[in-house]
Amino acid sequence: MIQDIMRFSSEELATASDEEVLRAAVQDPGAFEVLVARYEAAFLRKAKSILYSKEDAEEVVQDTFTRIYVYADRYAPQEGASFSSWGYTILTRLAYTRYNKLAKHRKVTAPMETETYERIADTSDFREDLAVKDEVLVALAKLPEAAARVLSLQFLEGKTQEEIAIAEGSTVSAVKTRVHRAKKLFKQALDETA
Repeated sequence: MIQDIMRFSSEELATASDEEVLRAAVQDPGAFEVLVARYEAAFLRKAKSILYSKEDAEEVVQDTFTRIYVYADRYAPQEGASFSSWGYTILTRLAYTRYNKLAKHRKVTAPMETETYERIADTSDFREDLAVKDEVLVALAKLPEAAARVLSLQFLEGKTQEEIAIAEGSTVSAVKTRVHRAKKLFKQALDETA
C-alpha cells in the first residue's frame, strides 16, 4: 500500500496502519504525530491508573513516545501481537519503574518530628531561616512527588542535571523539562502559601 521511500499525504497516514505509520516516521518524523494523536489519551489514562499523578503520568507517556520513536527500527510485527501491544508494554514498564522509584523515595523521606525542632538552638537568625525553610517545605509538599524530588535534588542537595539524569534513569533534556515544569508549579505553590 504505502512504500517506505516516498512521502505520505496526511490522508494516507490517517488511514494507514500503526505499523505503516511507524515505518513512515523513520523517513518522515512528522508522520509520528499520527501515532501520538492515536495513542496519547489512552496511554495517559493507563499511566495515571498506575501512578495516580497526572504530572508523573505525562512524563511517562512522553518517555514512552520517545522510546517508540528512537527504537522504531527495532519494531518487528509478531503473530498475535500488534503495534499497540508493543507500545503498551513499553508504557507499563516505564510506569512501573517510575512507581517503584517513587515508592523507594517515600520510604527514605520522613517529616521532621516536633522533638527534633525543640533540640535545635533558639536564635533569631535560626527562626528566620526556619520560617523560610518552612515556606519552602510547605510549597514542596504541595507539588507532585516527581516535581518535588527533582527540585530537591537540584536546589537542596546541589546535584547537577547530569547527576539527576543518571540517578533518575533519564536524559538530561528530560530532567531540564521536569525542572522547568517543577519550578512553575513551585512558584504557584509558594504564591498560595504567602
